[in-house]
Amino acid sequence: MIIVDTGAMVALLDASEDYHSIFKELYNENVSGWILPAAILPEVDHLVATHIGPKAQEAFLADLADGIFSVDWGRDEDLVTAQRICARHRSLRIGLVDGLVIALAERLEAEAIATLDLRHFAAIAIKGNPRLLPRDR
Repeated sequence: MIIVDTGAMVALLDASEDYHSIFKELYNENVSGWILPAAILPEVDHLVATHIGPKAQEAFLADLADGIFSVDWGRDEDLVTAQRICARHRSLRIGLVDGLVIALAERLEAEAIATLDLRHFAAIAIKGNPRLLPRDR
């Protein structure tokens, strides 16, 4: 199971992104294993709409509605875990979304997190030591 961060999802959707082909390959290797935390959806929606365009946004929303991507809607305990992570790593200023991505990865014991944000994710000891893709490929 791979938990997907905002940047990785945008790179998958945007053919002009430098990491598009890498994320497309990773996604195609494990389509059913990609889990999108609900917390990334507003960020992805905004970035797709503003940087790729309205047709891409419509396609992304349709894919979500059709169940193409698995979404984990979270649990109350994820917020508690995210708050703890953010407080422990205050100097990194990781924010709620990254905190929730990490909380979900820990709760689901994910094998990996798809992310381009190594500044945050590589600096934190995440329970279960999930790989950071594509870095740890």
